[in-house]
Amino acid sequence: MAEEAEAAECPVCLQPFDGESTIPRVLGCGHSTCHDCLVSLPKPPFIKNTIRCPGCTQLVFYPPQGPSALPKNIDLIRLSKPFLSIKPSKSSSSSTTHDFVPNLWSHEFYLHWKHRILPQLSIETSDQTSSFVLHQNHKSKVNVSLFKLAFFSDNDNDENAAAFFKFSYISKVMWLLFKLGNDDSLSELDSIFNLNHPLVSTAYGLWCDHRHNLYLVCEYKARDTSLLNVVVSQQEDLSTFGIIGMELCETVMKLHDYGLVCGCCSLSCFCIDRFGHIVIGLNQVYMVGERLQNMTAQAVSFAHDNSQSLESDFTNALFEIHAFPSPELLVEFVQKQGIHFEFDKSTCTAGYSSDVWSIACILIWFLVGKSFADETYAFLSSFIHEYINGNTCDCENLFVGWLDKVSGFLDNRLGSDHVSIKELLCKCLCHDPGTRPPVIDVWKYMRGLIIKPKFDIIAITEEKSTNTHKCHCLLLGDLLWSSKKTNKVDDRSSMMNDSTHENLVVESDVIEGLRKTSLACTELKGHLDCISGLAVGGGFLFSSSFDKTVEVWSLQGFNHVHTLKGHEHKVMAVVFVDSKPPLCISADNGGDIFIWGITLPFEEKPFRKLNEEKDWRYSGIHALAVSSSGYFYTGSGDKSIKAWSMHDYSLSCTMTGHNSVVSALVVCNEVLYSGSWDGTIRLWCLSDHSPLALLGEEAPGASVLSLSAYTHTLVAAYENGSIKVWYKDKPLNSISAHSSSIFSICMEGQWIFSGGWNKTILVQKLSGDDESQVEITEIGSIAGNSVVTALHYWQGRLFVGQADRIIKVYSFGG
Repeated sequence: MAEEAEAAECPVCLQPFDGESTIPRVLGCGHSTCHDCLVSLPKPPFIKNTIRCPGCTQLVFYPPQGPSALPKNIDLIRLSKPFLSIKPSKSSSSSTTHDFVPNLWSHEFYLHWKHRILPQLSIETSDQTSSFVLHQNHKSKVNVSLFKLAFFSDNDNDENAAAFFKFSYISKVMWLLFKLGNDDSLSELDSIFNLNHPLVSTAYGLWCDHRHNLYLVCEYKARDTSLLNVVVSQQEDLSTFGIIGMELCETVMKLHDYGLVCGCCSLSCFCIDRFGHIVIGLNQVYMVGERLQNMTAQAVSFAHDNSQSLESDFTNALFEIHAFPSPELLVEFVQKQGIHFEFDKSTCTAGYSSDVWSIACILIWFLVGKSFADETYAFLSSFIHEYINGNTCDCENLFVGWLDKVSGFLDNRLGSDHVSIKELLCKCLCHDPGTRPPVIDVWKYMRGLIIKPKFDIIAITEEKSTNTHKCHCLLLGDLLWSSKKTNKVDDRSSMMNDSTHENLVVESDVIEGLRKTSLACTELKGHLDCISGLAVGGGFLFSSSFDKTVEVWSLQGFNHVHTLKGHEHKVMAVVFVDSKPPLCISADNGGDIFIWGITLPFEEKPFRKLNEEKDWRYSGIHALAVSSSGYFYTGSGDKSIKAWSMHDYSLSCTMTGHNSVVSALVVCNEVLYSGSWDGTIRLWCLSDHSPLALLGEEAPGASVLSLSAYTHTLVAAYENGSIKVWYKDKPLNSISAHSSSIFSICMEGQWIFSGGWNKTILVQKLSGDDESQVEITEIGSIAGNSVVTALHYWQGRLFVGQADRIIKVYSFGG
């Protein structure tokens, strides 16, 4: 028994058509939608008098009078059981598609980090000094320090490097960020950027130099405001000592509030701002950590050599950076070098109390002087040497002996009047981190040295203990300790303010594959003049040229198959028609159109010749396009577009409206787009060849030289080097992509390729699903040796026609 047909209904409100409350109106595409829904449907704001059909999404004419000017669908109203409207389905290709550029990172990753990337020209460097300046705007600039996070190892001696893919600045930074590896590194960076307090140096962003080095850019204070200058001046006043101690504690506590721990407080990490407050520099903390890395790595490598020489080098290095690493931090540094011993591991973990140890050392140096630093650095050098050699008992003895000497230093300096200061500082230096007082207790005591409790108007309440929640030690984090670290020192760079350091070498397999191995280039030679057009179909590549020929190349081995001869003028355009039998259409600037049969063996002559009428002002045909509706179109110098029937090859109609040469044609979603030298783009309905809309009327600007379209996106290339993009009928910001004319542009999926006078192929990516967040990112470029005149993308291959008569084919794995 046959199924009963369902009543036809509106594709928007799903109500059955009845001719009274739900009146079907016929759109230009043939689909029907009810009157009320057409009124409420959104209209493209930038393409007047158009609407997208809810059934097939085709852009069709919408009368300014409203839907009442559209005809009623009488058949749907009259028939109680109308015919079902069959929606055409798009057949998915069974062949595997390949991306020309791999999707190295997600759009969410890009959106998260793009605002952290500083412009390439925002950092001012100097070869004579180690200072750097960040230009925030035209009037404001600040001193900054640079800490190298990663670098891309590039082979500068490769002679063919210029011929292959190079990442843009933004993509280079995103790629290096992505290759930093795990979520811990990026989470640590996030924490640094989220720090927002005047006592912590501001992290401005990420910057990449011309050597492919990626840096964290942070605020930098001049050396003359360093805390080191205050400590070595040997102040005698205990109130000054209390102020320094309180300021140090407040600065470190702000880091602890964000769950961050320095792990080693060095005098070089702190400076004094213009209000007299102590500020910590995050980049300086990382620089100290890298020096400690190098020192412990060297100590591990030469553990069994001359111990006195090694300890002396370690002591001198500590003096250079004025650092006081806690014993537990040094133990973890050594363990990260691959050496592990049972050394009370449960209590020897760097955390909040490690900063307390370092603060106490700085304060004792302030009280006692250089003799304390000499003794402490000697102790740390012996401690690390004994630990590396497995003498854990000797390590404990060394610690006890050192603490006794420190106690004697304090007795001589403070006497019996300030026993409580000595007890506090010695408690901060306990071997067991768990027995050290929290930073807040040290702060309270230092405040008491300045303001007596009875005069302190600020009520000091019991704040939450920072020792109870999880912390992250910057010097033990993945930004310093990564599996990709190398022990080689980059001597070419002075970005560390004269301190040597390790570099995070980013694995370069993907990029090196793009540039040298996987991205292969094949050159096709055979034309005698400039390439003017490219087309692919039927297993062949077709190339037109000013030499009046069309060359046919096999897509299997890219060998030359045949030459199509017959044109008496420059061949300006070529297209492939997937029909039975398959056809190739070529057109020249004399107005001649040749239609070739693509069957083996190839015929020597075209089976049909057409010709456009011309006068003395006529400059022939400049563009070709083919539609699935049985027409091909020519864009001409007489400012018109002509539609030719594929059935009898007769001229069906002439579309006029442009004020200059029609230079580009493209068909997409049942719409014909035409670009002209008059700077405008016109949209035409394929069903009746009526005009739909006009783009660029408000500001025509430069001439349109090339068009490309993919699903809901239209891209246009202009004579002034700019690219304009329309996504779902909405224009995006114009892009100044090239410095000169763009002769060809093509789009495949989310990738846009453009090339022209500057001999460079620019690769851009359209990303984002939400219309309000769609944006274009420059991914990179392919440098060439000649003007790019034609581009075509097909199944993972990019075909490039050049003015020097050569066709280049870029593909993977060639």
